[in-house]
Amino acid sequence: MIVDPKKPTVKNPPEQFTGDVYLDAIAAPRESGQTMVVAKVRFLPGARTAWHSHALGQTLHITEGVGLVGTRDGRIVEVTAGQTVYTPPGEEHWHGATPGDYMEHLAMLDSASDPATTTTWLEHVTDADYHRP
Repeated sequence: MIVDPKKPTVKNPPEQFTGDVYLDAIAAPRESGQTMVVAKVRFLPGARTAWHSHALGQTLHITEGVGLVGTRDGRIVEVTAGQTVYTPPGEEHWHGATPGDYMEHLAMLDSASDPATTTTWLEHVTDADYHRP
């Protein structure tokens, strides 16, 4: 058994996020054949990711607050604590907090064989896309 010390919380970079977003790493591959990555991510009100996709998909489990998840077809869903959202491989999407609430989720995904291709980051989500009804 291995008990890891808590790693420091980091602020996510403005190149990939709008607003204040903080990450706590939870799990990463340790042995050959392992690919799972898990992080706790907290978005302050109005904060969100840029558009992005994942080579092997992503699962988000909302643990606190109220969030939004948007897709390229213009669909935006509101999510709350206890709900889980899955985005399949290659689906371009964004996620974050609502304008009036913070949101925290567990982000779970598998690393691609080339870790640099696990997540493809794209352009920032415009205010018009974020505030779409």
